[in-house]
Amino acid sequence: MKFGLQLGYWGAQPPQGVGELVRAAEDVGFDAVFAAESWGSDAFAPLAWWGSATERVRLGTSVAQMSARTPAATAMHALTLDHLSNGRAVLGLGVSGPQVVEGWYGQPFARPLARTRQYVDIIRQVLAREAPVTSDGPHYRLPYDGPGATGLGKPLKPIVHPRRADLPIWLGAEGPKNVALTAEIADGWLAIYYAPRLADMYNEWLDEGFARAGARRSRADFEIAASAQVIVTDDPAPELERMRWVSALYIGGMGAPELNFHAQVYRRMGYGAEVDEISALFQAGRKAEAAAAVPDELIFDTAIIGDEAHVRGRLKEWEAAGVTMMLISVADVEQLRRVAPLVER
Repeated sequence: MKFGLQLGYWGAQPPQGVGELVRAAEDVGFDAVFAAESWGSDAFAPLAWWGSATERVRLGTSVAQMSARTPAATAMHALTLDHLSNGRAVLGLGVSGPQVVEGWYGQPFARPLARTRQYVDIIRQVLAREAPVTSDGPHYRLPYDGPGATGLGKPLKPIVHPRRADLPIWLGAEGPKNVALTAEIADGWLAIYYAPRLADMYNEWLDEGFARAGARRSRADFEIAASAQVIVTDDPAPELERMRWVSALYIGGMGAPELNFHAQVYRRMGYGAEVDEISALFQAGRKAEAAAAVPDELIFDTAIIGDEAHVRGRLKEWEAAGVTMMLISVADVEQLRRVAPLVER
């Protein structure tokens, strides 16, 4: 099992010391560095900037939001980063949610699975550069021939020859249909809130996709990158308290009350009553009470917190569950150094 460093997205200001952290991750043997985006910093520029000081680690987006860019624009970002990094780019994509897609990007959220399929198809056409890129829609039409069209558009191939036609595309997916689609059309799954005890359920979803006609990969060459907090500490209590606030935010605040994909993930784990309570408290503005309502078990299902022996044992459980990469966040180089011995366990 490999390790990846998740830089996430920025808060109110750019984070400090990230360049040093990225270089340290490469030095200690991490396989990849990933950056995310929400509605502030983007996912590609940090990878190009901080990744320029590295030589080996893969540079991935986890995730680039599909509604932020047309498929062709995303393909341009990916092929550019791949050239600049000498073939180290990983394109991680995700649909985000209706609050962001419709509220921030001004795009419709409907039919996310069909949009994902078409989006990936167009990107693969660009990267293959075998013929001018075309798409009949309905979500993306190339050339565009809808309202306001001049009729002058024509199919094009990228001017730049992509470095790799098979540049890996991973998908961020949470629900059963989306995970099955990921196994069918992608090279890897970016799994958020992965719980090893539910591996049989995830495998059913994945196997459905692998079994479809024309599936791109099999389980033997498909990557599963699970995002998780991995914290080596002799005193888990403070970390648990911090994680309660993070969990409450994602369960209660990262999505509309009517449609919160993160909350649905925890419902599938069996925390329906807890999700209802946390959501109600958070949406009422009672955030401290919402955090206090997050049980330890919910955190330990999707995070690894404890001394080195405990962390080593839990990592073996995640690996046995099928995870090929642990995608972790660390606050600074000191925390990364504590995790480093586990990379070569």
